[in-house]
Amino acid sequence: MRIVSSHTAITGIRYKLLRSSVCVSIIYAIIGMFLLSSCYNSSNRTPDAWNLTEEQLDSISFSTTHHYSQNYNFVVKADTIRLVCQAPDELPFDSVTVVRGDRVVVADIMTMPADTIDSVWVKIARDQLTQGWIRENVMLPSVKPDDPISQFIDAFSDVHLLIFLSFVVIVTAVYGLRFLKRHNARIVHFRDIASFYPTLLAILVATSAVVYASIQLFGAESWRHFYYHPSLNPFALPLHLGVFICLVWTLIIVSLAVADDVFRRLSVGEAVFYLCGLAAVCAINYIVFSISTLYYVGYPLLIAYIVFAIRRYFLCSRSSYICGRCGTEMRRKGVCPVCGAVNE
Repeated sequence: MRIVSSHTAITGIRYKLLRSSVCVSIIYAIIGMFLLSSCYNSSNRTPDAWNLTEEQLDSISFSTTHHYSQNYNFVVKADTIRLVCQAPDELPFDSVTVVRGDRVVVADIMTMPADTIDSVWVKIARDQLTQGWIRENVMLPSVKPDDPISQFIDAFSDVHLLIFLSFVVIVTAVYGLRFLKRHNARIVHFRDIASFYPTLLAILVATSAVVYASIQLFGAESWRHFYYHPSLNPFALPLHLGVFICLVWTLIIVSLAVADDVFRRLSVGEAVFYLCGLAAVCAINYIVFSISTLYYVGYPLLIAYIVFAIRRYFLCSRSSYICGRCGTEMRRKGVCPVCGAVNE
């Protein structure tokens, strides 16, 4: 039997470890040299490497400031638009007309510094035979982007105040008649049901109105760009627009939860009147907070409203008890309004 001293064994182990470490270091060094040599770029890294023409650079610049460019699609929303067939600096001026609902495309864009009215002229085309030039300041109010989200924004921005005010008047009249008939109508914040969803929906509408007005106040150009290039993906947008789109999705989800919970707790007739009242409150919230935010009053008003809404829910709406016989939620002990059982 061969006996090896512990000192000799330890020395051998250290030698092997040192040799293996040296080998590993050499391998890493070789790999690093290959990586560095493969990543080296000897060319001059300047924007000239893009090889963009002056026309392409002008198109990119125009798209950045005007948010649309050549080949962008519009839908005519005015009754008619008169187009000049020749270029603005040519004579005579023949014209063609496109009407409401026509889909047109931006065929060309031209700048005329000598034009004192509007230096930007846009050539739009419906088809090969119907195309012509028009000033940009005349075209933009008469068209809307050919995208359903942009068209919704356009329609909502045009008539939303009139629709909401009319809706508030109608619902107020209905509630007045119902109050005279029964004196016992339910409405959010005042005689609410035992559900937090309606209160949450009203708070979300107020918050969304404040965020929307803030975007109009501090980021009008970003909203203009969103109008021409909309997206419902909040993660593909800047932070402030992403927050607003998240609020919109949350409003849709909470609205479905509200409808389901209200019809589960109330009869069909009572549920319909309650939802109409809730819609009226949300409409008022939107108008008040969107307008007040433009004057910087909406921010403290939103905080006060959230405190008020949550306080009212916990004081007047939250159910603290459940009937021991039928399971109906009750705000206080006593006789169950459904089965008549006495709960003490």
